Amino acid sequence: MKKRIFYLLRLFIIFLFFFALQKILFFYVNIGSSTTPLSVCDLTDALWHGLGLDMATSGYLIVLPFLVVWFSVCFKKCNHQLILRPYYILVALLLSTICVVDTSLYSFWKFKLDATIFNYIDSPKQALASVDGGYIACRVIWTLVFTILFAWILTILKPKKFPPLAFHLKQIGYHLTFIFIGGLIFFAIRGGIGRSTMNIGSAYFSENTYLNHTAINPAFNLIYSWRKTEDFSKKYNFLEEDKRAALYADLYPQDTEDCTTELLKNKRPNILLILLEGFGGNNIANLGGIPDVAPHFESLIKEGIFFEQVYANSFRTDRGLVSALSGHVSYPTTSIMKIPAKSGKLPGIAASLVRNGYQTDFVYGGDINFTNMKSYFTTTGYQQLTYDTHFSLSERNSSSWGAQDEYAFQKVLDMIQTRPKEQLWHTTLLTLSSHEPFEVPYQRLENKRQNAFAYTDYCLGDFINKLKRLSVWENLLVICIPDHGSLPTLNTTSPAFYHIPMLWLGGAIKTPMVISTLMNQSDFPATLLGQLGIQHQEFRYSRNIFSEKYVYPFAYSSYNDGFMFMDSTGVTIYDNVAKRAVYEKPQTNHHREERGKAILQTSYDHLGEL
Repeated sequence: MKKRIFYLLRLFIIFLFFFALQKILFFYVNIGSSTTPLSVCDLTDALWHGLGLDMATSGYLIVLPFLVVWFSVCFKKCNHQLILRPYYILVALLLSTICVVDTSLYSFWKFKLDATIFNYIDSPKQALASVDGGYIACRVIWTLVFTILFAWILTILKPKKFPPLAFHLKQIGYHLTFIFIGGLIFFAIRGGIGRSTMNIGSAYFSENTYLNHTAINPAFNLIYSWRKTEDFSKKYNFLEEDKRAALYADLYPQDTEDCTTELLKNKRPNILLILLEGFGGNNIANLGGIPDVAPHFESLIKEGIFFEQVYANSFRTDRGLVSALSGHVSYPTTSIMKIPAKSGKLPGIAASLVRNGYQTDFVYGGDINFTNMKSYFTTTGYQQLTYDTHFSLSERNSSSWGAQDEYAFQKVLDMIQTRPKEQLWHTTLLTLSSHEPFEVPYQRLENKRQNAFAYTDYCLGDFINKLKRLSVWENLLVICIPDHGSLPTLNTTSPAFYHIPMLWLGGAIKTPMVISTLMNQSDFPATLLGQLGIQHQEFRYSRNIFSEKYVYPFAYSSYNDGFMFMDSTGVTIYDNVAKRAVYEKPQTNHHREERGKAILQTSYDHLGEL
């Protein structure tokens, strides 16, 4: 029995060792692609942070050997050689090919091997036009050498036969042992017992994209991207190209650097962005919501700049974050955050601020690997990430999602108090307590859902009161905006679902006021950067609402295979499955529907190009 167990363990380690060697090869062959000088310590960091993906891939690879070895416990005549030898040759060939192709293509593509390569299978001549025959021959030889060596190692590692196990009561223990080992393999594949399953984002750890790419297991990345690959440019082709272009032309003016209204006392405040989980307008009495759910927020409205006509771009956190932080539209049927190869090309508020002297960090009490958040935050400019493992065990287990909001707010407060006064900083906090199952350590309202939002509101109010006592308040801009809206019935075909509050507070604002301009959540980055005098042309779907070019206020939102378009004439909500408007007020308006279609079609064309 021990021989079988140690064989599987050695096999698992051999796969890990191969992936480590692959990373070392990749690191040194492509080191010229790095934007900064690198050291052995950087390579060590990449090996460590990529270990989770390596373990998951190794877990997949030993499933068949595991089953064969388990099968041999019951059947003495099990010819494992007949099954495992060809399997190992195939695995060695595939992994060696992936290793060589990934390492070789990176200098041309500057991204990891993914499902993009399958686009060139039908045109090999054009795909190989950039390299000569010697280059290709060399790679083929290396692939064959790696395959032979790796297959040989896997084959000699395998015992010629497993000693038979007599049938007696101990076999029950043997089978229980294999069930336990199977569980360990499952957890290696899944990436642990947390909410998030293993994903590419878990390997991201550095501002240097090259180091993140070094950490990624290319085999895992290829399969992962294959699962998520679709031809986005062919989706939602509602309109002829000339009509689409004409309808879209004036919707998102790019030159909006001018500012007609200045809201801040100076252009370089410290900036704290608080993203309130699902905190839709139905919780704010000032927006026609339920009274007494958010009394602290409502009292702060009198002290700040309140934007009362803001509409979220989406209905989920992973999509809303991209809209709020990258000024990007959302997609009905996909999440760009879950595709690191594309989300890594998006602009970010944090990145823009870093270029202007700010230190940046992101705080979240939950699992930072959920929906590939880690890779997104890292590539869009956040220099430091604080998440569930940075909280005490009792704090991060205080809710099913992670550390309750009171602990997250306290973490931010502690961080602020230790910062040098001369250093400009930007911090973003994402709350989580106002999320299903709405279980919070607070009881003020009978309705469980409303009480959870009341708890987040209480935490926010207490936090702001503490901030006001600190000297940092004088040059601080605090911005509160939800990641998406909400309704008790989750009715995404109601305009009220997308209506969200946005509030700017702090000693950095000039004077309290109410802004009634219709805008999208995605307009926030350009509007903020415009106030700071920072260029924002790269935020192609974000409009500075205080620019003279902002002459056509509208809001565009998407839900699961549908969109909403709102302007001064009314609202249209269109269902792509039903192929008709499911909400139209005050009357049928085809220009709203066509403009919404133009945005949806353009955004998917753009997604296909990223």
